[in-house]
Amino acid sequence: MSAVHVNKNNFQKEVLQSDKPVLLDFWAPWCGPCRRVVPLIEEIAEERSDIKVAKINVDEEQELAAEFRIMSIPTLMVIKNGKVTSSAVGARPKSQILAML
Repeated sequence: MSAVHVNKNNFQKEVLQSDKPVLLDFWAPWCGPCRRVVPLIEEIAEERSDIKVAKINVDEEQELAAEFRIMSIPTLMVIKNGKVTSSAVGARPKSQILAML
């Protein structure tokens, strides 16, 4: 399964009401470190059917970025049962991303 693109209209359903843990990637197309993380995020989405992988473009979804106090990107968060359980700022290797789960 590929990553789901999330916006303020589907955030509630796709992230907060998800029956699976959600790996949430806050990113922007102009961000170099974000582009390095994208293939890893997509690999995880394909490999792990037990989680949902979602992406939020901070340029298009400034309200959501502000709500989560995103100051730097990429920011990765894991949300379980509607609550943030872990987060990391900056590009990370796949092993560290998986360890967040």
